[in-house]
Amino acid sequence: MTNFPNKSTDTVWHRATVTRERREQKNTHKSVVLWFTGLSGSGKSTLAHAVEEQLYQIGLNTFVLDGDNVRHGLCCDLGFSDKDRKENIRRIGETAKLLLEAGVISLTAFISPFKAERAIAKSLMPPGDFIEIYCFCPLAVCEQRDVKGLYKKARLGEIKDFTGISSPYEAPDDPDLRLDTHELTLEQSVQQVIALLHSRNILA
Repeated sequence: MTNFPNKSTDTVWHRATVTRERREQKNTHKSVVLWFTGLSGSGKSTLAHAVEEQLYQIGLNTFVLDGDNVRHGLCCDLGFSDKDRKENIRRIGETAKLLLEAGVISLTAFISPFKAERAIAKSLMPPGDFIEIYCFCPLAVCEQRDVKGLYKKARLGEIKDFTGISSPYEAPDDPDLRLDTHELTLEQSVQQVIALLHSRNILA
């Protein structure tokens, strides 16, 4: 269900005969949500897509929900105020939940700066099905990378509510996996994620 009030009062939940368990059986693997969080430039998207590529190569059903990509469609009506950021994460959490039920391994790459919203997203999933992966990279290194030129614009005041500069990032207290992406190679980070999936019996 959801943690938000449902304004559609005349709807009834329909229980499908094709369940998540049956879909997982058909897919021959379990579904899970890999939630990558961290500052802009910390390597979330690059890592999520690299992990997906490896999983895809061994025949698993996967999908990456990328922060920039969803703002071209599902969340194109949202800005970057705290309110809009919260709604953005709410929508992604619900989408990831649908993919979980579809038997897919979804990988979300979002800054998702607020602990409360990440907690809400996690609460949508059954225990153990939400794996929080913290891509840690010092702000100074992220700024040095400035892959999209956003930090420069934020420092000049051209972008408001920019995480790490004019808006806070609340780091996870106890992530399932922390990756120091400024010290690890991409391949090392990918292998740590894969190892975690093996340890959780997501991968055989």
